[in-house]
Amino acid sequence: MGMSVTISVATGQDADQIFRLRYLCFQSEAALYGNYRIDPLVQSLDSVRAEVASDCVFVARLGDEVVGSVHGTLLDDGTASIGKLCVHPRLQGHGIGARLLRAAESALAGERGATRFRLSAGRRSEGNLRLYRRVGYETVGTSQGQDGVPMVVLEKPAGAYAATA
Repeated sequence: MGMSVTISVATGQDADQIFRLRYLCFQSEAALYGNYRIDPLVQSLDSVRAEVASDCVFVARLGDEVVGSVHGTLLDDGTASIGKLCVHPRLQGHGIGARLLRAAESALAGERGATRFRLSAGRRSEGNLRLYRRVGYETVGTSQGQDGVPMVVLEKPAGAYAATA
């Protein structure tokens, strides 16, 4: 009998695994843009620990292994910024990313009062953009990341978070 993936709030004990998982998962994004200075690849372990302690961070677990994570934080205007969504490459394409998004959206709206959700993806990151659009996000603009990567900015109202179900 196989193990099933569970979604839960990250704890301080998960920070090391989240840090390593992000580094693994974002290699393909870095290669896509020829830029290995993207935020998840240069983020320190201490800053991951700080995110887990203060923000809305969920993990996907397969047994004791963290195989996915997502980070969310509430901005002053009631918008929840969601980012650093990643799923271990061997488990991508099985709905884990959508489940992580749903968990973050639910907590950010229900517990933190978010009125809308915002996330961004690299312009060439078609798989990520497909996922976000499939779960109800719409393009609202473009930006350039601090690392120089051209980004697509997407949003959806918090009342629509059930659409990711």
